Amino acid sequence: MDIHSDFKKNISKDLQRCVEFHGHLCPGLVYGYLVAKEAVNLLDLLRSHDEEIVAISENDSCAVDGLQVILGTTIGKGNLKIENYGKNAYTILSRSYKKGYRFSREKFYEYKGDKKEEFHQIDEAISDGTATEDDKKIHRMLKTKDLLSRPFHDVFSTKEIEFFMPPYAPLACSEACAKCGEMTMLTKMVADKNGALFCVPCSKSES
Repeated sequence: MDIHSDFKKNISKDLQRCVEFHGHLCPGLVYGYLVAKEAVNLLDLLRSHDEEIVAISENDSCAVDGLQVILGTTIGKGNLKIENYGKNAYTILSRSYKKGYRFSREKFYEYKGDKKEEFHQIDEAISDGTATEDDKKIHRMLKTKDLLSRPFHDVFSTKEIEFFMPPYAPLACSEACAKCGEMTMLTKMVADKNGALFCVPCSKSES
């Protein structure tokens, strides 16, 4: 039996929904979950059915799935923007309240749980490439437990930002590519010097 199965069973229902969507429980998912829950509290949010909420993630990590589940900000609806700077930072905007917050990690992660020796031993093994898969699972779970046990301000810094209205998801007609014939969103097509329209892959082969 997984030694952490009891912990997984006792996490909140919201986090369980995130795990079901994402596929597993990990620190990255928890980062997104924590940000989303804090945004809900600060902005009095309900899950976004359309584009009432906009999330801007400065990475494309596991955290993004926590935002999608809790906030309803998704790639498909166009209210999840990925600006991949490799930073553990997220901006959440409410169109209804015309307010927004940016949440960011500004300090190195320091484990504060009750198994510091075990955590640091595995941490070193991961760094030198000797950690087993079981070691890595234990490391992820220890970090996950630790993150969930800490106050939000101990994990993320929060700054209210000057509100800006993000553009809505664009809508456009589709046209057939002049080369492959596949229907392509008109705003994504490339015209040659004669005005023929190509999808991006075909435009590269034509150039």
